[in-house]
Amino acid sequence: MNDFLIIGGGIAGVSTAARLSHLGSVTLLERETALAYHASGRSAALFEQSYGKPSTVALNMASRDYHMTANGGVLSPRGLMLVAAAGQEDAFAIEARDMDLTEIAPADAPQHFGLLNPATITRAALSDHAWDIDTDRLIQNFAREARGNGAMILTGKEVTAITRTATGWQVTTPTATHDARHIVNAAGAWVDVVAALAGLAPLGFTPKRRSMARIPVPAGMDPSGWVMVFATGEAWYAKPDAGALIVSPSEEDPAEPHDAFADDMVLAEGLARFEAHVTHPVTRMLANWAGLRTFAPDRCLVIGPDPRAPTFLWCAGQGGYGFQTAPAYSALLADLVAGRAPMLDADLIAALSPERFLS
Repeated sequence: MNDFLIIGGGIAGVSTAARLSHLGSVTLLERETALAYHASGRSAALFEQSYGKPSTVALNMASRDYHMTANGGVLSPRGLMLVAAAGQEDAFAIEARDMDLTEIAPADAPQHFGLLNPATITRAALSDHAWDIDTDRLIQNFAREARGNGAMILTGKEVTAITRTATGWQVTTPTATHDARHIVNAAGAWVDVVAALAGLAPLGFTPKRRSMARIPVPAGMDPSGWVMVFATGEAWYAKPDAGALIVSPSEEDPAEPHDAFADDMVLAEGLARFEAHVTHPVTRMLANWAGLRTFAPDRCLVIGPDPRAPTFLWCAGQGGYGFQTAPAYSALLADLVAGRAPMLDADLIAALSPERFLS
């Protein structure tokens, strides 16, 4: 009998496994053959603490010290720029304020991202409070902590049935059954599917596709020191990546849970929007991919026990913020289970609780 059985091996499941491993026995089940296979393995990997809904920003801020220092830290400087074209000035002003950016002259924008075309940019704003996240290192740090406390992390184990028992839950895979006192639903795009298997009505999560293209930079350019750039209204974003650029059309197209792939037309449209702001055309793609960013109806994370079955714990709805908020939400879930006073305030805990959908 496990104390905790976690379903899902992305950043949500692995960080939670690390935290809960200090409280009891843990088994984590991941349906794929590797951890972080879906959304967690396809992240833009940026830590920007002012990015997201107010509850997400609070989790970002509560996670910053961990990202900076734990196990030597996982952040490296990147920086962030917001740009606007004609007609977007009002939206730009709001976004720049909300993200605490400092306005710069459009003519200076190419100093920070060499491809930008000041002739097509009417406004630009910059900050240095954005960092790349070494996502693989963060995943492995949490996995090592969990295993060090005796946790079992099992891949290639799709959950096919969940039964409530007198002592908790029984979870079935094609090759075994696992008994546990608590279930943690950290299954990403599949969280409502897992809830239904457990006999609980879904909370209404929506997976949304986000596509990405990796493109070369023109010969003679070195993007390693460039900032990440967002277009106003998130029409696209671009980020240096190992000598090339990743560019996303920033789409949020609802999708069923599946192994997502990029939509060619959506990528083409997004790359065209990117081209309108830069000095060189996109001539080819080196690679492309997509992931599913899964949102609750209010686009805030869902962390905590389900009032209908308090031993069923939600760790869900991370959207595009799973890595940057992981230290805080995993610690919160462990505090709730342990009956400890969380470091987060009561209003934030209530804003994240699944109870908000059930009262």
